[in-house]
Amino acid sequence: MSSPAPHTSRNKPSLTRRVRHLADNARDRFLDATSLVQAELTPFEVIHQQDIVRLRYYPPLQEDSIEISGEQVSVRHDPLAVPLVLVAPLAVNMLIYDLFPDRSLVRYLRARGFELYLIDWGRPGRRHDNLHLSDYYAGLMPGLLEKVREHSGKQKLSLHGWSFGGLFSLCYSALGDPDIENLALIGAPLDYHRNGALGRQYQFLSRQARSLEKRTGIRVHRTSKRWWRSPGWMNSLMFKLTNPVGSVQGYLDLVKNLHDRDYVKAHATQGAFLDDMVAYPGGVVQDIIQFLWVDNVLADNRLPEPQSTRGFDAVQANLLLVTGRNDPIVTEQCSLPILNLASSEDKTHLRVPGGHMAILGGSGAPKAIWPQVADWLEARSS
Repeated sequence: MSSPAPHTSRNKPSLTRRVRHLADNARDRFLDATSLVQAELTPFEVIHQQDIVRLRYYPPLQEDSIEISGEQVSVRHDPLAVPLVLVAPLAVNMLIYDLFPDRSLVRYLRARGFELYLIDWGRPGRRHDNLHLSDYYAGLMPGLLEKVREHSGKQKLSLHGWSFGGLFSLCYSALGDPDIENLALIGAPLDYHRNGALGRQYQFLSRQARSLEKRTGIRVHRTSKRWWRSPGWMNSLMFKLTNPVGSVQGYLDLVKNLHDRDYVKAHATQGAFLDDMVAYPGGVVQDIIQFLWVDNVLADNRLPEPQSTRGFDAVQANLLLVTGRNDPIVTEQCSLPILNLASSEDKTHLRVPGGHMAILGGSGAPKAIWPQVADWLEARSS
């Protein structure tokens, strides 16, 4: 049996450099993570701002091709006739739409030829606790989409909404805008009482809340809005608790790969999205609890607003519904009733792999999901 190689001074620099490299990566990840973040590198212009809400426009790409998830995507320089508006949800920051240079939804859609806009709802402070769900889809969206029409010179628009952004897009279309040509709804909720394990909790809450109201007259909307504000850190925590094992595993994997600078950068970029969520205004939380969880008004074909008489049968746009097979936040059963309630003649259901975030911006989305959504929109945007 041969003896181990003698320890010489030539081994020391290599070991020292390795330890220093690990220490540098750990320090940067936990003490200076912003220096590692690769998100939001695609240029955009803010063409309109109203308080904290901003409307972004992504100018044409100058390259002839871009790399997305290891593959070259040709850049279409003649824009499609129907502009596309990304309608963001609440609670998340906008990094998810431009997470990595080679995993950027906005770069990909711009390369595919869409005149591209994004509605960024901003970061609500306590002074915004009076905002309700209807303030977004009925109060703000009409003016924002009018700005898109002025800027693009086009009347017909397509809306691409993920999560609550999908709900806002659907509710706005239900108001009767005849020039919404296409609706691409990604993980959009509707029947909250059919939402898997969460849905069973909502049903229990509904029974308790109705009993309490019957006995005492207490209803969430009769309490102070400021009591219901959900801060960003709480939203981040609740999102992670939907997959606690995955959240812990992510940090274990970081420790194992601390030597890999690119891995550390990717982890910091993901963390910049997951660890920096945005607050829900108090009035919005009141609406979520009462209209969505307790009364489940969407499943009854009513918009989430007081004494609503408007429903989704007014939606006539071409409709694409994308659901994730492993989505615990908005299950397929929660989302599918949209197809039954909308009056659209052209309806498509796309069932894809992934959870709630993954179906929009996960590592598999650029190959498994984005091309199918873009193809569907392109075929209806010429």
